[in-house]
Amino acid sequence: MDLGIAGRRALVCAASKGLGRGCAEALAREGVELTIVARTESTLRQAADEIGALTNRTVRWVACDITTPEGRAAALAACPGPDILVNNAGGPPPGDFHDWDRTAWLRAIDANMLTPIELIKSTIDAMIERRFGRIVNITSSAVKAPIDVLGLSNGARSGLTGFVAGLARKVAKHNVTINNLLPGQFDTDRQRGVIAGRAKAAGKPVEELRRAAMEAIPAARFGTPEEFGEVCAFVCSVQASYLVGQNLLLDGGNYPGTF
Repeated sequence: MDLGIAGRRALVCAASKGLGRGCAEALAREGVELTIVARTESTLRQAADEIGALTNRTVRWVACDITTPEGRAAALAACPGPDILVNNAGGPPPGDFHDWDRTAWLRAIDANMLTPIELIKSTIDAMIERRFGRIVNITSSAVKAPIDVLGLSNGARSGLTGFVAGLARKVAKHNVTINNLLPGQFDTDRQRGVIAGRAKAAGKPVEELRRAAMEAIPAARFGTPEEFGEVCAFVCSVQASYLVGQNLLLDGGNYPGTF
């Protein structure tokens, strides 16, 4: 299927690895003019080179901290007026809420709620003028089914979800869509870190908890960044123009509810 987005400009955040990179690769394969950002220059440069070689396209990159005004300015200078924005940031660390002070909460809210909102604010008006825009926020399955040790993420990402619910319906008439992708357990550094934290707390081997986690998923495995990226690319497509303000759960069937 031709997704109809060849030649469109995309800014993908936290794209040097994991789910962000999966999204970047899928968009590049669709012929999108890609700019990727992340904090670590070495891994980001390598990702840009590898995606470029894989898709035979030039991939721009900007090493910056997207959670800062300076970082956002640098990213938008490299990709002014993107048609596609993929918001993504590393999740806050797991832990016990007794240990989180005000600084920890503000850091989580800034990275996982306020930064995406600032990027949306900086790009959406131009999308409306062009009558095309696709904004995808990578949040978490914890928005739908909270995870006890990820309280910082539960709170910050739920705040973003509530904000998006209203804005998405306001701009849909301009062919600008905003949707959220809610990943469950994918085989990423983030997932490995969460399992390592649980293993340490329980005094059990990491591999034992990893096997148990996969066995508990109806799909009997963790997801891959590549398949996550393909879903992201479709949400950015011309075919998905009637998909508005939705929270798409990708968790291998782990959430047991009907709705």
